[in-house]
Amino acid sequence: MLRTLALLLTLALGFAIAQPSGTLRLYTSQPDADAATTKAAFEAAYPGVTVEVFRSGTEQVIARFLLEAEAGAPQADVLLVADAPTFELLKARDLLEAYAPAEVAAIDPAYVDPDGTYFGTKILATLITYNTDLVTEPVTSWAALAGLPAGSVVMPSPSYSGAAAYNLGVKTRDPGLGWAWFATLAGADVFLTQGNGAVLRTVAGGERPYGIVVDFLPIRAALEGSPVAVVYPSEGVPVITEPVGIVKGTANLEAARAFVDFLLSAEGQRVAVGMGYMPLRADVAPPAGFPALADLTLLGAAPADLAATRDADKERFATLFGE
Repeated sequence: MLRTLALLLTLALGFAIAQPSGTLRLYTSQPDADAATTKAAFEAAYPGVTVEVFRSGTEQVIARFLLEAEAGAPQADVLLVADAPTFELLKARDLLEAYAPAEVAAIDPAYVDPDGTYFGTKILATLITYNTDLVTEPVTSWAALAGLPAGSVVMPSPSYSGAAAYNLGVKTRDPGLGWAWFATLAGADVFLTQGNGAVLRTVAGGERPYGIVVDFLPIRAALEGSPVAVVYPSEGVPVITEPVGIVKGTANLEAARAFVDFLLSAEGQRVAVGMGYMPLRADVAPPAGFPALADLTLLGAAPADLAATRDADKERFATLFGE
């Protein structure tokens, strides 16, 4: 009996002591400051793990990852990039590790891959931002935005931004917008930037009165005193979830799983809220300045369908806008 108890105690202590360790290589499209915050929060929760970060736009992150994968030497352990269609492309190439984290039970199944290869981590809606020093009566719809005088709008290019590539696929499938909406924008001297951060800087600096951008950037900036405000267009907003996925064959599977667990946990979701993002968990309150998720009209399409036409959509956009 004593031997049995001693064995059970040894096993229990061993389980409690066992923690992920080593290096975890994160490839992400998060802004620099947010990537640093994510790294610090995870390392604080798992002090045995050191996170090494490669950060760029989603398209650049995935291009680098695919080059490494095709050479038989992927360097990433986990990917945290803008949108589900990107992960669908990787899933189709068998580059992602399936996982079933317990924390996924708190996430709406709509934001989770049913095969367990990627998981949404937050809500990012794309909306209209405007400079409050230049605009007194802002437009309230995507249609009205496209009808503004030439030189009024800045937006990220889908050649660089994963969010913009996702939005392109969603909007071109919407019967009220479609390619005709983009054609109107293309004829209105739209300024294309590499990413959403550049859109915010352009609008806040007064170079263009309006921008198309992910919500957290202008909401966060407005709370900090920047002369910007937001409009959720009447037709609805495309939403990305910045999914996380584990690279198949990772050398540190334990740490990679812990990273996914952390991002989906209430603690990890509160870290996201602290950075100014809308959480996916209903038991975590959103940050100041955000509407309730239930109050949003969402534009969407099946991630697999968006993935299938992603390259063709980007090529057509580049031709239309002369990129």
